[in-house]
Amino acid sequence: MRLLTMLLATSLLAAPVPALAGPDFAPAVEADYAAHLEKLFLDFHKNPELSFKETRTAAIMAKELRAVGGIEVTEKVGGTGVVGVMKNGDGPVVLVRADMDALPLKEDSGLSYMSTVTQQDIDGITKPVMHACGHDVHITSLIGTARQLAKMKDRWKGTVVFVVQPGEERIDGARRMLADGLYTRFPKPDYAVAFHVTAGIPTGKIGLEPGISSSSSDSVDITIHGVGTHGAAPHMGKDPIVMGAEIVMALQTLVSREIAPLKPGVVTVGSFHSGFKHNIISDKAELQLTVRSDDEETRKKLLDGIKRIAANVGRMNGLPEDKLPQVRVGFEIDPGDPQRPGADPARARRLHQRVRRGHPACRGAPEHGRRGLRLFHPAGAGRARRLFRRRRHPAGGDRRGQEGRQAGARAPFALLQGRAKAVGDAGHAGDDGGGARPAQEIAAMSFVERPIAGTSDRA
Repeated sequence: MRLLTMLLATSLLAAPVPALAGPDFAPAVEADYAAHLEKLFLDFHKNPELSFKETRTAAIMAKELRAVGGIEVTEKVGGTGVVGVMKNGDGPVVLVRADMDALPLKEDSGLSYMSTVTQQDIDGITKPVMHACGHDVHITSLIGTARQLAKMKDRWKGTVVFVVQPGEERIDGARRMLADGLYTRFPKPDYAVAFHVTAGIPTGKIGLEPGISSSSSDSVDITIHGVGTHGAAPHMGKDPIVMGAEIVMALQTLVSREIAPLKPGVVTVGSFHSGFKHNIISDKAELQLTVRSDDEETRKKLLDGIKRIAANVGRMNGLPEDKLPQVRVGFEIDPGDPQRPGADPARARRLHQRVRRGHPACRGAPEHGRRGLRLFHPAGAGRARRLFRRRRHPAGGDRRGQEGRQAGARAPFALLQGRAKAVGDAGHAGDDGGGARPAQEIAAMSFVERPIAGTSDRA
């Protein structure tokens, strides 16, 4: 985690750094982690909060940003969101974003600081809560970055907008902050910087991948209307569970038989609920799906296919047209387009060179996980789209030898370890419409607005 703070701070400095040399402020990051940040991380991990319920976390983030000094802090932006503005003369405006919400999951990591928290969700149901996606790492690193930048104002110029985002897991947090005037009440960014922890990269390395790094994400809800009856007289009703099972199985053919083999796509049924009693056939079943793709054509084909399959399973089972399964698509994040206007492949290559020379890196594979930073993109196309990732749940320390039990995000036994164990990836922005000049997105922890040794090129 110390490395995350170091990398985010590096992204805003202007002094040249020799190739492969660590930044000269690395010892300061180490000391700050030992003295302050580790305690902050452990507290966040032990006290997670669900989307749009992050009141305690938001209050701590606001307090920490104010304690840095020189940051104008505004709370309750878009609900529980926090914005801090640090000004340091003329220069670019850089948005540094971290999400702060946790997941409705019971932690089973075995860590001494694992969460035992339960909280009433916005749906009124009390649920266990866990920072299984690493947002505790993100917000701790944001504070560490602010603390380092405040100490080194003689080495950079411009304005930093620290954004602490609520509700990433429910997607709507970014939109709420935008609707509450994020880009009218506060300086509008020229660059957007973020990272996200991940699991598939060896500890100590940053993953780099040109082009699309994370997929689109759509949440789909299917309601199947049946006719309830006694379990001993199934012929008297229309069983929504059987129809749901037929839909689930038919959905498996969408990717395998309708999408070209070299085009990524995912359709996952994450929830299937119906009925309350052994011997009663319910009159309704509910399915919840997540759909991922890397281009709009594939996305449309998958969503259209889901609607077609659901409707025709209903017809196959004799349902009338007004009782066919209902499909609701909740738009989340579009797949974007790496060739869209404003994209700069040459600039992206320069960023790759810069980061690979300055930090241990390896080539990382694209993920089907979404990255919500693109929802903060103020208008139009991003300039460079990049993913920088490091291992999220290392098989190290007291867990060495348990590689088989490792998991990615959202596993109840995911290990969120401090001391530079959990590291991340940079998100990328997307299109939010509007007619203003597009922000030049640099979605990389290690973006450096400075020449690499031996070059004079600037990102």
